[in-house]
Amino acid sequence: MREHGPWKILKSEQMYCDPWIQLFRDQVQRPDGKPGTYATVHLKAGVCVIAMDAVGNLHLTKEFHYAVGRVTIEGVSGGIENDESPAIAATRELAEELGITAKRWTRLCVVDPFTAAILSPVEIYLAEDLSFNETNPEGTELIEHVIMPLDEGIQAVLDGVITHAPTCVGILRIALQMQLKQPRV
Repeated sequence: MREHGPWKILKSEQMYCDPWIQLFRDQVQRPDGKPGTYATVHLKAGVCVIAMDAVGNLHLTKEFHYAVGRVTIEGVSGGIENDESPAIAATRELAEELGITAKRWTRLCVVDPFTAAILSPVEIYLAEDLSFNETNPEGTELIEHVIMPLDEGIQAVLDGVITHAPTCVGILRIALQMQLKQPRV
């Protein structure tokens, strides 16, 4: 038996595994003392990069995403490989998907997009002082480069046009940090 917060895990069984996803079913003792089961999905940890150029334009991706079945606009996102740090993964993903390299990186935060049944931490970065090169997307990626002023990005989040949670958090954090840096009158 293993303690897990107020829960006790009596037995854990892996039901499915591939390079991106693991599904576990646990036999548990619930916080109220009753027996039960709990299923969790573990997604590969990831990164999300919001690239912003010198004039305040965001460089985002527009791409069809299989799980939601539609085209989304979001920051450059991808999984962290086993031998990578989050910062290296962010650098690699930005270069692959948009052909961008950045001289200045700011780690904004880590978000847990789904806390009840999915373990999927995403580290969010701001990339600045940008250089533009050739892209090198994976075979599953048909990515359009979207350039949008920060104020339009904020409005796209507020209007529900941008729905990718790490991108929403990243754009709003960038906006708030910029607002906090402005002198008060």
